[in-house]
Parts: sequence; structure tokens; C-alpha cells
Amino acid sequence: MRLLVVDNDIVHARTMGEVLGRLGHHVTVVGSGIEGSRRIEAEPFDIVVTDLMMNDIGGLEILARAKKASPETEVIVVTGHGTIPSAVSAMQQGAFTYLQKPLDMAHLRAAVEKAAEGVRLRRQNLELHRRLDEKFGFEGVIGSSPQMQGLIERLKRIAPTDATVLIQGETGTGKELVAQAIHQNSSRKTKPFVALNCAALSENILESELFGHVRGAFTDASNDRIGKFEYAHGGTLFLDEVGDMPMATQIKLLRVLESGEITRVGSNTPVSVNVRILSATNRNLEDAIASGVFRSDLYHRLKVVTIGIPPLRDRAGDIPLLIEHFVRQFARRHSKTIKGMSLPARVKLGSYAWPGNVRQLRNVIESMVVVDCDEILDVDDLPLELEPDSPATPIAQGDAPVGIAALVGRPLEEVEKIFIGETLKLTGGNREQAADLLGIGERTLYRKIKEYHLS
Repeated sequence: MRLLVVDNDIVHARTMGEVLGRLGHHVTVVGSGIEGSRRIEAEPFDIVVTDLMMNDIGGLEILARAKKASPETEVIVVTGHGTIPSAVSAMQQGAFTYLQKPLDMAHLRAAVEKAAEGVRLRRQNLELHRRLDEKFGFEGVIGSSPQMQGLIERLKRIAPTDATVLIQGETGTGKELVAQAIHQNSSRKTKPFVALNCAALSENILESELFGHVRGAFTDASNDRIGKFEYAHGGTLFLDEVGDMPMATQIKLLRVLESGEITRVGSNTPVSVNVRILSATNRNLEDAIASGVFRSDLYHRLKVVTIGIPPLRDRAGDIPLLIEHFVRQFARRHSKTIKGMSLPARVKLGSYAWPGNVRQLRNVIESMVVVDCDEILDVDDLPLELEPDSPATPIAQGDAPVGIAALVGRPLEEVEKIFIGETLKLTGGNREQAADLLGIGERTLYRKIKEYHLS
């Protein structure tokens, strides 16, 4: 830990520094509040030990400056008997603890080690989240396949900007999840994220939802009402299925994007709004433009940046990771104990085409968790769309599909090679997951990969 000791009594400060240095910490000792404040502004510290009453800058000011420089810094306040109320005030302002004079060095060591343990734990959690984020996802966008890692890297570059983003992908690929990830990693994350499905509403209702209305604007308008644009002021507005927006509403949306102002239905008074627009569609907007049902100028305003989400069938290597994520999620939600999933069930899920994409997989896993009665998810827990007695998906060998029956009579080594190869495909090349599915050790799997010349 990087420690700073601040005390007007330099002899006392050095004594504390020596005691803490023997614990293995890197300790800086200063003899005034001014010097302590200067050091805090110049370099980072994990823990600050400061006297409460000093001649120049007091301990409460040191506390405030340390927390301003780094909210994660722990501050221990040393106080005399007559200043206990001030010490309590320090605790209320974020101090880790306070110690009374005359100072017991054993108590000092214990307090610093306890603070250091908290710092270490936070660091480990941050590092764990960073590694998981880098390897598997970005604020809930999960995937270890090359397609998803490329998408995540693109999201990391886009999120901090204010650019409008058009998210394209099939139904169920997670377009709103991507929009939420962009918002949560932007400077607007403390402001509202507002989503609106443009396909679910009629033209009049959609305009009221977007721009609001004033009392008397139409028959049921008994009160003034703000729309999604005003509600999302300072934040992000996500327009889902924007390709289904009526032409008249498209014209008004384009005007808002160009002027930064909306006008409530039934009003003539413009209202300034500061909103980032993210939109999504499963339609080909260029075809819609050619058909005359979508405006070309609006299309180009919405697609400053375009993100394409691949369908699940094109990234089957992410299925095991998504399975684990959804099993944990729904086991918690439904208070069920789930110890694992059988290999036949994993193979069944991995070989399915998933026309409904991640949303369908999510619903299937929730169904399996709900109906399970033996704490192991197996083929008997699969819903009807993946019923156990449906024909097995062919296993590929080169370019030719080979059914299970076609493997009968082949040499065992050839069958083993096919199954190991297909399991590696199922796990996206993840050897640890593949070994677990096959029920063999990683070293054995590595030897088989070399033996069979598998990539």
C-alpha cells in the first residue's frame, strides 16, 4: 500500500511511519497539513493517516482533499481526547476510523491493515470485472467469439462519444441491450435511458409519446404531458424498430435532430432538448428508402455510426457462455439450485439453429430452470421446440454431414476425432469448456488435438 502520514509533530509522524513501514508498506511522512495537501494533489495514496488538529491545514481538510483526489483512498484520523466530536464528524465525512492519543501502535497497525484489506478487496473486484469485461462482455453484452469481441471493441470506442448510432440485427439479437451498454458507458449514464418501440404505436399516439402534448390537443388530452424527448433530456433516447415509423413522424424527427427542439402536439412553443439518439431496426432501411417508406435524409442522420449484431447461429461458440450466464441468472430469480447441465442437453442446445436468437435461448434456459426437479438440466427439461425425441442434428465431417447412425462401423479413433472436433466448435475453441463437456482432462484433450491435427 502507498501510505501518507501527516502530523505537525514530525517525531511522532516518523515513529508512525517506521511502524507502518515494517509492515511492508511504502510510507511517505510529512510534518504539516500544507505539505500533506501538496503530496495528495501530486501523487496517489491508498491510505492517509492524519492528525486531526494541526497548525495550518487540519485533518478534516486533509480528509476532504484526499477523498476529492481519490474517493477510494482510506483516511484514518488521529485525535486527542478533547476532539472526539470532531472525530465523529470526520467519520460522517468518510473517514475509515479514528484513533485516540496517546496512540497505541498496535491499534495503528491493526487499523491500517484493516483499511489495506478493504483496498485490496476493491482492487481484486475491479480487476476481476475488468478481466471478465475484456474476455466476455461489455456491460451485459456477452460473447467470446471473434464477432462479439469485435463488436465489444467497437462499442468501447463509440460509447464515450455523442454520435447517433443505428443498431442493426435480427429480432432477438439484443439490440436494446447494446443500446443500454452504450448509454451506461457514456457521460450520460447518470441521466435517463428511455426506450420506445416505434412499431407498436399508431401515428398519433407515437407523436404524443415522442413529443408530448398540451391539454386539449385531442379528445383524450385532459392534461399537459411531456414526451420521451423531454423526459430523456440530458440522457439517451432509444428508438426501437425505427424502420416502422410513419412518414409524417419521420419528418418531425428529422426536424428535431437538425434543430435540437421539439414542439408538443397542440402547441406552438418550441422546447430545447439535449438527447442522444440511438435507433435500431431489423429491416433493411436502404430497401425501405427504395420503396419510398423511409426518408433518405433521416437514414443518414441516424446512421452516423452503424453497428451490426450477428445472429446467434453465426456465433455458436458463444452458446456455452450464454448458457452459463442465463442458468445463474434464472436460478437466482426463481430460487432454484442448479448444479449443472448434462452433455446431451448442451449438445442439443449447441446444435440448434436458434431462429429467435439470444432471446429464444434465454427463454429456453428459463423454461428449463423452472421445470427442473433434480438440479441437473437435461434433455427431459427441454421445451417442446427442442423436444428430446426430435431428430439429432447431423455432425459435420469436412463438408459432408454425417448422422449418428452413419458413425456406426467406423474406427473408434475416427469417431473420437469427429466428436472432439465438433465439441471444440461448440465451445468456440475453448479447451477448458470442451474438456469439461467431454469429461476428460485438459492435458488429455491437448494431446488428442495434436494427435488428430485439430485446429
